[in-house]
Amino acid sequence: MRTVTSYPHILHGCDYNPEQWLDRPDILAQDAELMKQAQINCVSLGIFAWSALEPAEGDYRLDWLAEIIDRLYANGIYTVLATPSGACPMWLAAKYPEVRRVHADRSREPAGGRHNHCYTSPVYREKVRAINEKLAERFASHPAVILWHVSNEIQGECHCPLCQDAFRGWLKEKYGSLDALNRAWWTAFWSNTYTEWEQIESPRGDCPIHGLALDWKRFCTAQTRSFFDAETAPLKAANPQIPVTTNFMGFYDGINYQELAKSLDVVSWDSYPAWHSMPDGDETYNAFWADAFSDMCRSMLGKPFLLMENTPSNTNWHDVCRPKTWGFHRLTAISNLAHGADSIQYFQWRQSRGCSEKFHGAVMTHANRTDTRVFQEVSDLGAALGRLDALCGARTDAHIAILYDIENHWAVNGAKGPRNTSIGDNDLMLRCYLPFWKAGYAVDFVNAETDFSGYHLLCVPMLYMLRADVAEKIRDYTKRGGTVLLTMHSGAVDENDLCFMGDTPAQGLAELAGIRFLEIDPLYEGQTETMHILKAPFPLAESYRLERLCERVAPAGAEILGVYDTGNPCMPDDLPCLTRNSFGRGTAYYLGGFAEDKFFSDFLISLAERLGVQPALDATFPHGVVAAERLGTDGTRFLFVMNWTREQKAVNLPYALRDYETGKIYQSKLPLSPYGAKILVKA
Repeated sequence: MRTVTSYPHILHGCDYNPEQWLDRPDILAQDAELMKQAQINCVSLGIFAWSALEPAEGDYRLDWLAEIIDRLYANGIYTVLATPSGACPMWLAAKYPEVRRVHADRSREPAGGRHNHCYTSPVYREKVRAINEKLAERFASHPAVILWHVSNEIQGECHCPLCQDAFRGWLKEKYGSLDALNRAWWTAFWSNTYTEWEQIESPRGDCPIHGLALDWKRFCTAQTRSFFDAETAPLKAANPQIPVTTNFMGFYDGINYQELAKSLDVVSWDSYPAWHSMPDGDETYNAFWADAFSDMCRSMLGKPFLLMENTPSNTNWHDVCRPKTWGFHRLTAISNLAHGADSIQYFQWRQSRGCSEKFHGAVMTHANRTDTRVFQEVSDLGAALGRLDALCGARTDAHIAILYDIENHWAVNGAKGPRNTSIGDNDLMLRCYLPFWKAGYAVDFVNAETDFSGYHLLCVPMLYMLRADVAEKIRDYTKRGGTVLLTMHSGAVDENDLCFMGDTPAQGLAELAGIRFLEIDPLYEGQTETMHILKAPFPLAESYRLERLCERVAPAGAEILGVYDTGNPCMPDDLPCLTRNSFGRGTAYYLGGFAEDKFFSDFLISLAERLGVQPALDATFPHGVVAAERLGTDGTRFLFVMNWTREQKAVNLPYALRDYETGKIYQSKLPLSPYGAKILVKA
């Protein structure tokens, strides 16, 4: 399924900010021709251009934008047209102070900057509606406009009086009465019982009422989505065929991206790992993190995503802003394609002359030359992408899923115990993902609303909070023949962060796992325990190191595969740490300790093999070499092999492969140059 139905090609583009150069027609006149040389086929326009589009209230000036769009289109370059709501113009902030966001300490944001507006303000909503309506009237039928880029990197929250009133209204609709709210939030604790709705305010910081803290985050997501839906309404009304997107920011946890994605036609994100931060040049960890969120984006709507931003060279906001080394840009692009991207797009086309992004990398630098390394690498990549039409819309078939619930992340990190620093729920999730990524297995990230039935293996790391019917879904999935991995610190609280009474993991997960929770033992940094394997259903080491959290459980029907070896004479020597339990036609595994990476590699890959899941390439990869695959729209099975080290590598092949770009056939061994990447098909 293509991300942009009207354009059946891989997008190769960039953020373009001509509003910064309106006094330099000579620069603007060059750009279209230079973009053609760089093999650019689309640009994102107008992202922060509100003050140029509406320099004074009601004074709309869109002719300059129309000229740019027309000029680009005449040169074969399409437009991803942005709405400008991410940066409020000065005149608007000055005339209507209510549109400026209020911080948790109740201080109002000054004018200037970006992402500093209130999502609740009727004035801001109306002004955004008006400018978007003008853009839609003028450009929604323009053949060059293929996608709406709505706002930019949506983030943040507002604590102004308007938002406080809206929050109370949201709570009234959710709970119906103060009695119900007080019960859900357990407000008898510390005499926090509310007697009037007006007493409720958003958290000012560390909040002792965890239900309030959770509901505030839920409200912020709901309000953000409400604003987004209002913003896109005039765009959809003018031409419902043009898809809408907004760009996510990796594992940002300020709002629930999975919820906001329901309002998108296409998911997109901005990928900025700290490349070249390791002295040995090993980029494996940075790549693994980036690919994990690419897979998250692909999973949200079950189709390819767009890489809306990455840098062709360097950022300007990391602690150290190193440029991509020679040839590295092609590797990062191919990796994004491998994990579901239908575009490679940059921030930015041309470096700004001033302000906070003047030294951010760009295709065109201040030198305004085309004989630079970056320009040539961008151009070469664009030419290569132009030969990959069959990849546009290609699907990824995943039979392994990892359950990721952002509300669980909010809850477990705000729970006050058992560990208040680095409890590591996301780290545990990524430890589950890492061995699959290294071995070339496709992985989907699912949430509580997903149908699990199509997956052979479901990993459920640290599901501390059980919402709605997710426990029943996991039980039903397993009962029908699925295999599930549960871990420590799961099934402890409900959706309001209230502890379940009775045995845990709650809502039948204890029965599913065949165990019963006793207590949890958090370890200090540097402290470790050991899991000793008693019985291995497939090849495992004799023992594995544990850290952070060790949960003590009693068996309740489960088969004990591994026990704690604490070295503590005061503790029993047979406490289960790894168990297996048959449930219906399926199997549930339980891991009680926060295990080292090697355990997950040994255990999960052996389990995937036992379940008959196939990797992209059945081969043994040297460190830093990974593979992924996508099935093209013409039936072509694309295989991507990437080397994330600056060392020469080679992979022994189980069958002959042909280089899709050069036609060269590799019979038994695939050589990979330092930071090399290949796109292959069966010979």
